[in-house]
Amino acid sequence: MPDHPTEVLLELPATAEFLRLARLAAADLGSRAGFTYDEIEDLRIGVDELCHSVMSVGGQGTVALRYLLFDDHLVVEGHGPPVEHGREDTRSELSKTIVAAVVDEHELARDGDGLRFRLVKHLRY
Repeated sequence: MPDHPTEVLLELPATAEFLRLARLAAADLGSRAGFTYDEIEDLRIGVDELCHSVMSVGGQGTVALRYLLFDDHLVVEGHGPPVEHGREDTRSELSKTIVAAVVDEHELARDGDGLRFRLVKHLRY
């Protein structure tokens, strides 16, 4: 791979029906990076959980994802539509535990009037 990461941008409607596209992109890039089947499944789960979190509090709009494929890891960054009035991040402890178990780093934070997330999955040699 070159010195700079391969970048893939994906923007999709902020509804659960389109989460499959986010998972498929993560799986494809994980495969290109050399992740094992189990690591790819973990990556898909992490992307799904965080995208769902962003979508669950947002109003109408889109979720924008940025995948960065490096030699030894994959970064997925995303942000969603503005948070609907009176709604906050309602992730359960189970969801937080799942994400922590399947990726190496992750965060979900308020960004202006919406939520953003970032996760990192390292390649195991």
